[in-house]
Amino acid sequence: MTENPSREPGLSIRLDAGWFAGILRADQIRRDTLLSLAVAWGTDEGREDIGLQLDALAEAMQSPRDGELDHLLDAVEGAAGMDDAEITIYMRDALRLRAELDAAITALARFNPAAVARPVLLAKLPAQQDRRAS
Repeated sequence: MTENPSREPGLSIRLDAGWFAGILRADQIRRDTLLSLAVAWGTDEGREDIGLQLDALAEAMQSPRDGELDHLLDAVEGAAGMDDAEITIYMRDALRLRAELDAAITALARFNPAAVARPVLLAKLPAQQDRRAS
């Protein structure tokens, strides 16, 4: 893990250790997720439903099939009554995140500085994770 230089690391963008990707951190989403889970767990019906869904997810983790984990994660989220994983970002944080993202883009583009000036060029290239799969 690389050091997070942000003055507010709980909502920040940093580079990965190899400087090949940016990492968005949004702790509020995890906090809201755990609170939703705890609220649902507080009822007998919720605890039973969440327990069943988590058991199914744990079993599938042994040898997941394509698309199975997404379906099971959705089932856990549904049982816990979780909302979408999103947060509100106000102007102050938006400007700070833009500065952090601009710094990350500059570092990520070190091998292809022209792509920063013309981002449409990157849209035509396969994503890095797609290239690793080949």
